[in-house]
Amino acid sequence: MQRIGLTQLDSDYGKIMLIWRKSNLPKIIRIYLPNNIAENIWKEKYKDAEFDSHPRIESTSRGITRFLNGDDVKFDLSVIDISTCREFQRSVLQAEYLIPRGWVSTYGRIAKTLDNPKGGRAVGYALSNNPFPIIIPCHRAILSDRRLGGFQGGVKMKMDLLKKEGIEFSSSGRVITNRICY
Repeated sequence: MQRIGLTQLDSDYGKIMLIWRKSNLPKIIRIYLPNNIAENIWKEKYKDAEFDSHPRIESTSRGITRFLNGDDVKFDLSVIDISTCREFQRSVLQAEYLIPRGWVSTYGRIAKTLDNPKGGRAVGYALSNNPFPIIIPCHRAILSDRRLGGFQGGVKMKMDLLKKEGIEFSSSGRVITNRICY
């Protein structure tokens, strides 16, 4: 039986939970943002997990804290176990990871770049189930009309993260930028 570690981060947004496989080279298998932690989803799925620490996970935790505070942090993908995702979701997550800080893209544009021009909803679904929010910056995906769409940490957190990256918003809450990827 594989052993699972838990690391909890306190942030201005609330508690963030990192779930990871214990080994010499641990890999994160899931990150729960405050909205999902409030629902205690992780407690049911990972009931045998133990609060623990590992230098690699602690380093990533510090990076997440810096990122949430507005620092420019590019995460090393080797710390996550992306193999837990299906092929299409992996391709969506990799495309999302490549969107630079201070830029956004739309679900439809991401779909087109993946040779699936009508796949905007599928991209949205893949991102709504992103097991690695923050490390894979899915807050950078918006709707084609420049509204925010959803986010696991809530729309307020999504807007706040984008503002920290220099993205501006209209009075109606739509993104104002020419920095659109893909």
